[in-house]
Amino acid sequence: MFLTAMVLSATIGFFAGDLAPVISSIILITPRETLFMHAARLPLLLILCLLTWPVVSRAENHLQAAIKTATTPAHRMESGKKNWWQQRHEDKLALAKQGGWELVFLGDSITHAWENAGKQTWQQYYGNRKAINLGFSGDRTEHVLWRLDNGELDGYQPKVVVIMIGTNNTGHRKDPPEAIAAGVEKIVGRIKAKSPETKILLLAIFPRSEKKTDPPRVNNDKANTLLAKLADGDKVVFLDINERLLMPDGRLSKEIMPDLLHPKQKGYAIWGEAIEPTLKKLLGE
Repeated sequence: MFLTAMVLSATIGFFAGDLAPVISSIILITPRETLFMHAARLPLLLILCLLTWPVVSRAENHLQAAIKTATTPAHRMESGKKNWWQQRHEDKLALAKQGGWELVFLGDSITHAWENAGKQTWQQYYGNRKAINLGFSGDRTEHVLWRLDNGELDGYQPKVVVIMIGTNNTGHRKDPPEAIAAGVEKIVGRIKAKSPETKILLLAIFPRSEKKTDPPRVNNDKANTLLAKLADGDKVVFLDINERLLMPDGRLSKEIMPDLLHPKQKGYAIWGEAIEPTLKKLLGE
């Protein structure tokens, strides 16, 4: 009985990456080959497997380390002095204690900037709603987790939390998509635990970098594919509005995001309009 080349090649391709064509050419089996010829090649196959195994092991260790970092709460305060991050956290705690917030925006600098570049659109859509902005510039998933664990969602039960987080995991550390998704899943879990009746509007991470083939864009897109799986058809709704921010050929225009990361006012107008129908439904308006 002979092994089939396709199965063996696919298996090696998974572990060996670019070595797959070389390895598969070495071990390719056809019905005309003899068992003896196949057996003669087994030592070489064994050597190649032994050479690739450490690469696979290191990749797995890197992934597990990234997941641990992205899911372990961490702050950005500095010892010996109060930095802007700590001051903003304290300011948001004071606002949270006022209570009555029905709509929460949770995220990084893209959410933070509703207070400047997006101010006009915020006033248009959320000025008459009981909305609080919990976006912190530069935050990654672990920082949002820390803030949730330290009071920013305490003392009130919002109707809806809008989440967009993860682009700094890509930009700062090049976290793999699985680590980003694990961090976001932890955030969703924290919100559910603290406020079981709150509905979550989980937004796809916005496009990053100009072209759809650029590594940061690819990483965010892969993370978004995983984030979509967190939707449960009830309390968690996933919404991807990214196509509305892109040109027809998939490029990101500086007319929307001048630095190819942060929206300007036009980008916030698109954002606000795009999520409004879903937001109204979740708010019960």
